[in-house]
Amino acid sequence: MGDSSAPLLTHIEDEGTSPSLSFHKIFEESLSGFTFPQFLQILLVGLALAFDSQQIFITVFTDAYPTWHCLDHTACNPSTTTEICKLPRSAWEWDGGFKGKSAISEFELECSSSFLRSLPTSAFYMGSIVGGVFMALVPDSFLGRKKLLFFTTLAMSLTGISIFFSSNIWTYAFLKFVIGFARSQTGTYAINLISERVSTKWRPRATMIPFTLFVLGFMSLSGIAYLVRHASWRVLYLCTSVPAAIHSVCIYFLALESPRWLHVQGKNQEAIEVLQRLSPVNRDYLESVSSRLHSKEQSPSSSIKDMFIRKWAFRRIVVVMIIMFGLGMMYYGVPLAVRDIKVNIYLSEALNAMVELPTFVITPILLEKFNRRSSVLVNCLLGGALGVLCFVMTTFERTNIAFALELGSFFCARIGFNLMAVYMIEMFPTCVRNFATTMLRQSLVLGGASCPIIASVGRNVPSISFAVFGLVVSGLGLFALLLPETKGSSLCDTMEAQEQSDQALKTSPSC
Repeated sequence: MGDSSAPLLTHIEDEGTSPSLSFHKIFEESLSGFTFPQFLQILLVGLALAFDSQQIFITVFTDAYPTWHCLDHTACNPSTTTEICKLPRSAWEWDGGFKGKSAISEFELECSSSFLRSLPTSAFYMGSIVGGVFMALVPDSFLGRKKLLFFTTLAMSLTGISIFFSSNIWTYAFLKFVIGFARSQTGTYAINLISERVSTKWRPRATMIPFTLFVLGFMSLSGIAYLVRHASWRVLYLCTSVPAAIHSVCIYFLALESPRWLHVQGKNQEAIEVLQRLSPVNRDYLESVSSRLHSKEQSPSSSIKDMFIRKWAFRRIVVVMIIMFGLGMMYYGVPLAVRDIKVNIYLSEALNAMVELPTFVITPILLEKFNRRSSVLVNCLLGGALGVLCFVMTTFERTNIAFALELGSFFCARIGFNLMAVYMIEMFPTCVRNFATTMLRQSLVLGGASCPIIASVGRNVPSISFAVFGLVVSGLGLFALLLPETKGSSLCDTMEAQEQSDQALKTSPSC
């Protein structure tokens, strides 16, 4: 997996004797290959997204409406009676005779309002939104990538374990809010930590690994839920949260900090030590240049306010959020609106989950072969067109074709998110990258939050929501023309370096 050669080391040594030696050159040269330690580090950090996805979708199983059967057939008939609340409680019983199989049955919410039944899930997403805003205000200089990831994953897992002891729906909903708050930036910290420990050449492929683990985490949740289907819904939280807590401890002791973040904080010696562990073949050289780098380079300083003071940065983040809002509508809305096509809902959701996996192979190919800006633009236009065509085919009752188009539009939405995740990392320097990536994810969530309202329109005008999603993502995708091209560029560390990189030639920007 790793590749090393004498010419590479010789080239690095030449760089070491040059007066123009800089940290980004040492970083790119020492990590030009993809080593086994790098791969292990990516897996370790990327697993955080697998546990994150389980917490996102766990209420599908824990808060499901259990099935029931009649005890008194003179009072009820399950083949004709659908309103359980119109029957006396003594006339029916939950299947299996287990009241605590679901949070709905244990807290006796079967006859409560839909608001109360959906309160835990709503509290989770509300916590994610509030947490995203709060975490966005945390300076990038605070704690660091590794410790922020550790604290968020640990808080998420410990809260998940504490749900086992929740005594009522209000306690349960509050703990779900805390989980949402804690995990709101798990993906941001993990992706940034991974991208800042690989070279420009390997960044597109490396950043797809945690996204793949996210989907695999979601798929594994179904298997875990099936294995504990006869136990209390609380057990499912233990089965997902306990391993997550163990994983968070592994992050603290085994994960390496971002060398770019360490450099920005003026901790060049620690940054060199991280590079030595990631690239053991260049250990001797990195040790020889560490003192020189420490004495000649100073810690740059930037803050979140620079995102608003500098016009180029503010314009860039606004454009990115506009595009991500459209992609969020399609990514979260299309699976929600698929019920209007009149296909098997279980089969459709399973296929929508499976169709995400190929995107993690195709996305790196697009990033390596084509420009970032054109890839995002074409993908948005194609996804939008498929959404509109899905509406047309549904109108003509071409169900199979409409469903294929729905899968295609969802496929494009996932690729669009993957592209923008890498694009965002390259457009903003290390000093504000956490904040910028946070805003990307927030706009994605806000786009998804608008989906239920749009999808509900489909009850009166079947599949019109597909047309709405398609037109929105196509229109907002045109804003990609306002973004700079970043293909082949190294990651910058300061706002000043980013400005210099934007003005340089596209072939090899220097940071």
